[in-house]
Amino acid sequence: MKKNIFSSLRALGDPSMGRALLKKLETLLGRYGQPLRFMEVCGTHTVSIFRSGLRSLLPPGLTHISGPGCPVCVTHDSEITACLHLAKKTGICLASFGDLLRVPGPDGLSLKDARALGAWVEVIYSPQDAMALARKYRQAQVVFLGAGFETTAPAVAACLRLAKREKLENFYVLSLHKLVPPALRALLHDGDAGTVDAFILPGHVSSILGMEPYRFIAEEFLRPGVITGFEPADIIQALIMTLQTLLENRPAILNQYSRAVSPQGNPKAREIMLEVFRPQNALWRGLGELPASGLTPREDYADFDAWRVFGLEPCETAPPAGCRCGDVLKGKINPPECVLFARACTPAKPVGPCMVSSEGSCAAWYR
Repeated sequence: MKKNIFSSLRALGDPSMGRALLKKLETLLGRYGQPLRFMEVCGTHTVSIFRSGLRSLLPPGLTHISGPGCPVCVTHDSEITACLHLAKKTGICLASFGDLLRVPGPDGLSLKDARALGAWVEVIYSPQDAMALARKYRQAQVVFLGAGFETTAPAVAACLRLAKREKLENFYVLSLHKLVPPALRALLHDGDAGTVDAFILPGHVSSILGMEPYRFIAEEFLRPGVITGFEPADIIQALIMTLQTLLENRPAILNQYSRAVSPQGNPKAREIMLEVFRPQNALWRGLGELPASGLTPREDYADFDAWRVFGLEPCETAPPAGCRCGDVLKGKINPPECVLFARACTPAKPVGPCMVSSEGSCAAWYR
């Protein structure tokens, strides 16, 4: 593959370069001679593609599908139920990123509603903020709701290491973390992504993972995947690289985002993450229970595990009636194909999480 032609951010925003890249993409797609459906699995890519209008610039025959790339969206109904159960307990302070507060539970109520009814729920911007709450309110039990992928898990792990050293005994984590590669394997193995020809792989997650965890996509399922930056020109170049591998009949995992992602990722971050957490089976909205696709604190950190300390168990919880977020996350439908979209379900009054988060596919389509 030729050297990355994007040597500076200035080049990324050059309209003439953008036009040249689109022309090259159209030429390669013509040589390929068949339709190409690609899936991105990163909420930031979702936002970039829609905000830039890139979908309207893609040549005919090239179709974009959104996958399970929004951490709030893939948080399972049963996990939301567990959060709401904790919110009812006296003396517990729930610390969460803002988007999670607006995800409706099975009865339509959210953590935002619980806070309006008197629950102690704080909006924070980092797990360190949750630790600060625990230091400030020593008589309370502060539970950080740890939703996120491999990008955020190392920071949470570092906080748990620090809390253990400090003996911060009123700080806990309810781990809702998910791991991206097992979800991609499940999509491919079960055929939900059977009509997806290629993947745009997440830039932020890959800065931690590197390239190796995605090899199975090319080696076992013969699909190309390109780790990609977030500018529209990044995404166009990634699609060019994808078509080049297909024309050469050599599916591979490539790295377009080399200015931020190294082939080995961030070994230190992974080391900290796996020192504190171990993989476990996890529930995903739309995908069900996936082996080794979540993270739970190891025995040395069991005293900080809110699932164990508060005796919580994920229980069977049905999604909201009519909501098809699960099918959207699997790429089986586009958001407007859900009967609730832009009718009963809007960003102002969401029924499902895909309309809640700014990274959600339904919110992106709506806006």
